[in-house]
Amino acid sequence: MVKTGFSGAQYFTKGLHLVRQKGIRHYVILPLLINLVLLSAGCIWLFTSLMEWKDDIYQSSGSIVQWFFDNLGWLIWPIAFIAIFITVFYFFAIIANWLAAPFNGLLAEAVERHLSGESINEDTGGFVGAMKDLPRIFGREWAKFKYWLPKAIGCLLLFLIPGVNLIAPVVWFIFSAWMMSVQYVDYPMDNHKISFQTMLEHLRAKRGGPLGFGSMILLVTMIPVLNILVMPVAVAGATALWFENYRQES
Repeated sequence: MVKTGFSGAQYFTKGLHLVRQKGIRHYVILPLLINLVLLSAGCIWLFTSLMEWKDDIYQSSGSIVQWFFDNLGWLIWPIAFIAIFITVFYFFAIIANWLAAPFNGLLAEAVERHLSGESINEDTGGFVGAMKDLPRIFGREWAKFKYWLPKAIGCLLLFLIPGVNLIAPVVWFIFSAWMMSVQYVDYPMDNHKISFQTMLEHLRAKRGGPLGFGSMILLVTMIPVLNILVMPVAVAGATALWFENYRQES
């Protein structure tokens, strides 16, 4: 049973193993391509914009703010860049997950069947069934977005409060890690028609594991090249996390 963040993080490694299994690999192709295109675009845009933002912020600031940048820049800029990285990559990840949601559901289903020892090739509706289910699938993604948006705004407002903004990146990281877990564990839950609220209740009952798993996803998402693999690996790892810890409660 997953009880700690460390044990939850290990499911990312399990996901990496699962996506290489025969019968599962071809379900990885489309999520991988979608992630490749969007995260590559995010990386290029971010790296070309960061230094420009830094110069604009410094030049448009008052003397007091510039003094802080000059004397505490070694602390302020790394924190600011980490927060920007997490924000930008999470935004691109949201778009990628919307586009790949039907295919991620199929991947989660294939991984579950592999874990349960059933035939992966057995007809369960497949791509045609997923297309018919698009309204429900996108409705589920919309539910996740509505859950995320007000909390994200609240976390980002912390960056504007003097003093509090020093811990804002930590709060933002923890929240983003939680949302990563919510995003991916929802695929196997949704395949079994488990409501979004019920899914949240299950995750909250054992927060340590989901937070550890989400933190691992978030950290890898911030690493260029490796972040291309994140989506399918996260779906597979989240399915294993659900299968071994939440399936009996669902």
